[in-house]
Amino acid sequence: MGAPVAAGVGEAGVAYGRGMEPHQLSKVDARRIALRAQLLDEPRPTDLLEVVRHLALVQVNPTRPIAPSADLLLWSRLGSSYSPDELTKLVDDGSLIEYKMTVRPSEYISLIRADMADWPGRGQLPEWQYDNADWVRANDACRRDILERLRQDGPLPARELPDTCAVPWKSSGWTNHKNVLRLLEFMVYRGEVATVGREGGERMWDLAERVYPDDPIVPSEEAKRIRDEQRLRSLGIARAKGPVCGVEPSDAGDAGEPAVVEGVRGQWRVDPTLLDEPFTGRAALLSPFDRVISDRKRMLDLFEFDYQLEMFKPAAHRRWGYYALPVLYGDRLVGKLDATANHDAGTLDIHALYEDAPFTKRMRSAVDEEIDDLAHWLDLRT
Repeated sequence: MGAPVAAGVGEAGVAYGRGMEPHQLSKVDARRIALRAQLLDEPRPTDLLEVVRHLALVQVNPTRPIAPSADLLLWSRLGSSYSPDELTKLVDDGSLIEYKMTVRPSEYISLIRADMADWPGRGQLPEWQYDNADWVRANDACRRDILERLRQDGPLPARELPDTCAVPWKSSGWTNHKNVLRLLEFMVYRGEVATVGREGGERMWDLAERVYPDDPIVPSEEAKRIRDEQRLRSLGIARAKGPVCGVEPSDAGDAGEPAVVEGVRGQWRVDPTLLDEPFTGRAALLSPFDRVISDRKRMLDLFEFDYQLEMFKPAAHRRWGYYALPVLYGDRLVGKLDATANHDAGTLDIHALYEDAPFTKRMRSAVDEEIDDLAHWLDLRT
């Protein structure tokens, strides 16, 4: 693994920069690099704060047929020793912060301060970004009203903040006429407000200056380089360039070293510290929002796994269930678990375990142990 190929040109016919010869990886190599980077091999990590720092982010999603996505993702890494209360404590004491529906290390803020100051962005921007800036400008009085209310009475939920918008937010989606919530999200991008925990699942808002650490601002270009390096460290292998993503980019820019993956077109970047490292796989049940599968194209290219979250589909059109969990075994994604946490009955209800190919006895035993551990962590019986 990791042997260089001929220098100069990758599969797409594009020259690689700085004379670096790309590493030639098999799909097995690439998968194992990705899983080691995501802490899904043996042995399991033990320190929650270090896990979040290594992963760079943990996505927050309120849907909880089994458990909140952030908790499910961290249980997949740490096992039953993980306590959601510990995550809350780290957010409350400022070690971690919630930003754009993700939990991140607090030091991340210093890497985006320069971008916050330049919102909506530098250079030529897409038309929709200018439209967003125009809408915020048109509702500047409401923005100031929100800041004043938070200054006096914060933290507060969005429903307790004044809606004095002169121009309503128009959308064909769920944010239509949700003026305050949309304005708060833009104010997060501007570095003016921040999420400061949750009450009953509802985000609480306060002035950013009361929430974020007062670390020195990292210049924009240097900050981007650091963010790319952190992202590649957490992903192991990523596209050199990728599509725009709402939560976090899927590419790694110039971080790491170039690579090609056998049978997959295009250029990749790989974390060289993960090359030629031993891999000991294990079974794991993944959140539908896990970063191993969040980039669907990467998932198909490297894992050849057929999956999508079906919670937004009509029940009759679902193949695997409302909130099916991808099943990992070794270096392959091998199936889907359709389950629901029934806290009223005290049970983890297993509706189906779909096997992409028939499980061996060893695979079945390992997956069953992981299901039992999930039930134990939830204080339920299967």
